[in-house]
Amino acid sequence: MKTIFKVMFLLCTIGLVPSVAKAQEKVIIDDEASNGIVMVTIDKAGDEIVRIMNESQFRYIHDPKAPRFLLMDKKGKFALGIGGYVRATAEYDFGGIVDNMDFIPAYIPNASKVKNQFQMDASTSTIFLKLVGHTKLLGDFVVYTAGNFRGGDKVFQLRNAYMSFRNVTVGYTYGGFMDLAALPSTIDFQGPNGATFYRATQLAYTYKGLKNWRFHASIEVPSVDGTTNDQLSVAQQRMPDFTAYAQYGWGANSHLRVGGLVRSMTYTSTLSNHASDVTGWGIQASTSFNLSKKWEIFGQATYGKGIGQYLNDISNLNVDIVPNPEKEGKMQALPMLGWFAGAQYNICPKVFVSTTYSMSRLYSENGYPNDQPSSYRYGQYLVTNVFWNVTPNMQVGAEYLRGWRTDFNNSTHHANRMNLLVQYSF
Repeated sequence: MKTIFKVMFLLCTIGLVPSVAKAQEKVIIDDEASNGIVMVTIDKAGDEIVRIMNESQFRYIHDPKAPRFLLMDKKGKFALGIGGYVRATAEYDFGGIVDNMDFIPAYIPNASKVKNQFQMDASTSTIFLKLVGHTKLLGDFVVYTAGNFRGGDKVFQLRNAYMSFRNVTVGYTYGGFMDLAALPSTIDFQGPNGATFYRATQLAYTYKGLKNWRFHASIEVPSVDGTTNDQLSVAQQRMPDFTAYAQYGWGANSHLRVGGLVRSMTYTSTLSNHASDVTGWGIQASTSFNLSKKWEIFGQATYGKGIGQYLNDISNLNVDIVPNPEKEGKMQALPMLGWFAGAQYNICPKVFVSTTYSMSRLYSENGYPNDQPSSYRYGQYLVTNVFWNVTPNMQVGAEYLRGWRTDFNNSTHHANRMNLLVQYSF
């Protein structure tokens, strides 16, 4: 035990010894031109640029930090940051496997002779461009685009592409029916199976005019996946999804949020000469708050019908709408639930540990699933990890995951995984 405490003490004190370095000077690329550009490190940027850059950052462990270097106009009113991170993980499954790079309980096989699996991945490495500034017309504005290599065969894939000004956001980014700040820190890139997580092209507005309060509403492009048959098929969608939330915040990083979603899902039937719709809806409550300087508590609970697209585990099952066994030629939206709760303990400024338990559940209605008893019923997800911020830009971590999948016939299958992480931000 004494040896363990000595090692932990060394980890906490590394990097605290002051160092002396020559201050970097601004480099003017074109001093004579009126539109000359200055390249600086972010700590040399003007206060206004730093403020906008920091306020527009998401509190989410997999979202890149503010860039280290900026290109600025000579007046210091606009700045373009180029940044991202290189992220490499090693994964080992034992006592059962998950048939995916991410730890998704829905992908635990019903029957598999393989009980162990080794994988390595660098496809979540991310690069971004971020332009920030302030004008009389637009106020504080942000133009942001980012991507990683999680497309098919590890091709580049768009993660975000949006602009934000006057509290209006237009483009492709995180959806309004989720809470990034409540999500736990995990090496597993997808995170808790009962969490809501998705991106959508949208038009959103956030009102911040009341102290400690924030109100948000969005219109989002729908994405509907369903289970179909010879008679039924998912059609082109005729209505956007509508989301809204109200959030109360206190302290530096504490908040409570309540939100909702309404959607109309269109399908066609060979028994009818016109398209039909099924209404989906969801309600959600989430929070993250500090019990003390050392402890942080977080959690989220989501319930609704036809919201499988937004729940991590259930989004892989094509159950936004499914055939209604009791009504020929009709589809239905099933009830579903997702939740997680966890805690983080900050051992010191550079080292923290966390643990989270999560569950997602699909409920039967009108006889579903009448002829597929081996269909997914619910999944469970347990994660415990430790992170060490070796330097302000380098992070390493280790993680244990345990997952269970239970089907409607009550058979249960499980898997275990160890994750290791090395990440460097730039």
